[in-house]
Amino acid sequence: MSEQAASSTSVQSLARGLQVISSFDAEHPSMTLSEVAVRTSLSRATARRFLLTLQDLGYVRSDGKHFELTSKVLQLGYSYLSSATLPQLIEPVLEELSATVHESASASVLDGTEIVYIARVHTRSIMRVGISVGTRFPAVNTSMGRVLLAYQPEAVRESVLAAGVHATTGLGIDSADQLRVELERIRAQGFAVVDQELEIGLRSVAVPVFNAEARVAAAMNVSMSVHPNSALSAEQAAEAVLPELLKAAEQVREALAASR
Repeated sequence: MSEQAASSTSVQSLARGLQVISSFDAEHPSMTLSEVAVRTSLSRATARRFLLTLQDLGYVRSDGKHFELTSKVLQLGYSYLSSATLPQLIEPVLEELSATVHESASASVLDGTEIVYIARVHTRSIMRVGISVGTRFPAVNTSMGRVLLAYQPEAVRESVLAAGVHATTGLGIDSADQLRVELERIRAQGFAVVDQELEIGLRSVAVPVFNAEARVAAAMNVSMSVHPNSALSAEQAAEAVLPELLKAAEQVREALAASR
């Protein structure tokens, strides 16, 4: 086998191994071989080979039927978190923000068509699905995702929109054309508000975090429960926390500039 062919094979194997790891999430913490094969679009034989390899390496364990990740997987993300300035700078700012507004606060970055949480401070459980560092959600359905998309080059935005836009809860934006209009509005006003489009009973407001080069490095948001007896609209609820959220984003921008 040529060096080029071997390199190609190695890269493909690495990609598939990471694909298998990524198939586990909060809704699928434990899966059978067949379930992993379906979620990764791999054959059963291929999925089995990668699962057994990951098991030998200590990243996966099995009871003979079901597979699940081990805590060793955290080492993969720790290398990024321990060396990245952004999460280190954002976390204390989020803690102060959350304490001030008495709501959960988060930060994320864009990865393909999804957002990935890089920091999170929660005051209480407001979602059925737990959120932690590394959690992913569709960018098109989230306030942070829309903020991040609004400041991306057109080619990046269109590639995400081409992957599909639909309202997961049946509320809000349900087409690419609607989202294009919304992204322009977000860019003009500097923040995004999402009302129960990711989960019923949850609304959030997000703003961009700029780096020293005036490029968007991340997004920050505040998440709020929708109280049944509250007369506040989503916009009014957002306005109540927006000044502190903007202040927090500016703190991170200044810290990023100082850390250069």
